[in-house]
Amino acid sequence: MASPTHHVVDIHTHMYPPAYIELLESRNSIPLIRKFAGADEPRLIILPAEAESLDKTTTTTPNDPASSTSSSPHLPGRPVTSHYSSLKQKLHFMDTHQIDISVISLANPWLDFIPSEDAGETAKSINQEFSHMCGQAPGRLFFFATLPLTAPPETLLAAVGHIRSLKYCRGVILGTSGLGKGLDDPALVPVFRALGANKLTVFLHPHYGLPSEVWGPRATDEYGHVLPLALGFPMETTIAVARMYLAGVFEQAPELRLILAHSGGTLPFLAGRIESCVVHDGQLVREGKAGPGSGRRTLWQVLKEQIYLDAVVYSEVGLKAAVEASGVDRLMFGTDHPFFPPLGSDEQGEWESVTWNAEAVRKALGEGSEGARAVMGGNAFEILRLHEEDAAGADAKVI
Repeated sequence: MASPTHHVVDIHTHMYPPAYIELLESRNSIPLIRKFAGADEPRLIILPAEAESLDKTTTTTPNDPASSTSSSPHLPGRPVTSHYSSLKQKLHFMDTHQIDISVISLANPWLDFIPSEDAGETAKSINQEFSHMCGQAPGRLFFFATLPLTAPPETLLAAVGHIRSLKYCRGVILGTSGLGKGLDDPALVPVFRALGANKLTVFLHPHYGLPSEVWGPRATDEYGHVLPLALGFPMETTIAVARMYLAGVFEQAPELRLILAHSGGTLPFLAGRIESCVVHDGQLVREGKAGPGSGRRTLWQVLKEQIYLDAVVYSEVGLKAAVEASGVDRLMFGTDHPFFPPLGSDEQGEWESVTWNAEAVRKALGEGSEGARAVMGGNAFEILRLHEEDAAGADAKVI
């Protein structure tokens, strides 16, 4: 059990508020929630790769659950249990795994699909709902807010100021599409600057993965979700941050701070190769972006100055690489709840996906060591200012 001075903090944990569930239930294309004949619970379908399976499966209507049958033995998506939206369930999960504080966030795909004219109000409503949830468990819950990225620029920037005023907000969760052109889009720089100026840390999380054809013709029917989740998501994060680095985003928004999901994808392993490719690229050298006199910060420097990593990597080997890349003082524990539940066992008990991550910390850094305590909660406590019950302020800056 965590002592009063050694908090366990989960910074990668999701919730779908009831209003978001209702929104997904009303949709006819992904992302959506659908009921299927023979299934005990409705299913969440959010991955592009799942759209093809959805087309092969006939859904039921809410009023006639037996009105159709599935033409495929494999139902798309994942069951929407109480773990997705119940505050009571979240707190039970925390207690079961001896987690003192959770920083909850909306899961992918956030509000990337919302029409421009609705995005601002939808985001405000969702964020207010998160704030209310945190208020029901003060001291135990904080949250990363959601940005209305499809809204007009003035609405988006105004949203940053509103988010900063919310009592339990400690940053924002962001996908890799940005405004639709990726995170190296110059139009996104003012948003990054505003987030940095308001000390709102960005939790960067993948969703779109890689094109389905990358996985080959056997993937959909034979390999489940393994390839897009295990490989597509980490590579998506790696590519997004590499593009930001090459575009000079970190220099243009020096106050920006990112937490990268899943221990930074493959960045800890590939940063050296990226560096080698940069310094050996004739175009970049000719343009003065690399080589002697360029003043370029290395990717290694950016990893240790503007980037944090979560510890959702499931192995001692991966965690050691993350520590080497970013530093033990820049890693933070996470669970990815409610995803990756135990199969065929009690979801109210311990989840392997959680215990594997905690075990990786212990093995990599030593049971009860200062480094392990920092990763399990100490770092998040300081970086996200969890010692401040109210980190909001009236001095929100839009620049």
